[in-house]
Amino acid sequence: MSYPVPKASLETLYEIKKSKFFACAGMADSRESAMAFLAEIKAQYPDARHHCWAYILGNPWSPKSAAMSDDGEPSGTAGKPILNVLQHKGVGDIMLVVTRYFGGIKLGAGGLVRAYSASAQQTMEQLEIVEHISLTPVTVELDFKHEQYLRLWTEQHGGKVVTVEYQQQVRMYLAIVDSSLEALQALAAGLGATISMPV
Repeated sequence: MSYPVPKASLETLYEIKKSKFFACAGMADSRESAMAFLAEIKAQYPDARHHCWAYILGNPWSPKSAAMSDDGEPSGTAGKPILNVLQHKGVGDIMLVVTRYFGGIKLGAGGLVRAYSASAQQTMEQLEIVEHISLTPVTVELDFKHEQYLRLWTEQHGGKVVTVEYQQQVRMYLAIVDSSLEALQALAAGLGATISMPV
């Protein structure tokens, strides 16, 4: 299963009634990496009062996890609008933080919702994305003479050799693109190798 993810972090500035909204989106594939991203933004803008955020982890159409925070703004005026934008864009493994500097003119709850939405939207429209391809872990046991061939085959098919153990035979732990699994099974049979996959 593949899905779009951020290629690199991107920040944009949205201004309304002298308030400034700095929206920064980037890759986050775990809650820990999302919180680390938030910590970086807070360090970048230490004097800002609000760092509102939302993230979607995993495949955007069936996420492993999604969360948001209003960070002191009135409930529902910041985190939820940011998350709504993320959900409509269909990008996974993403964290988006909007840092707000108050400009002296109150926006009101409706104005805040619109401003956080617009700020997040502007960033998402400019964000470069790449396709994330999920890899399946596979273990193959085979004769030494076939090791180099299998290494080459794995790389040519977009997979990775994770680690190798040497005993009577070579045990190779691979990460294989889902679409290549059948071809690998056929190859393993041809080489007289044993193959095991997670159930």
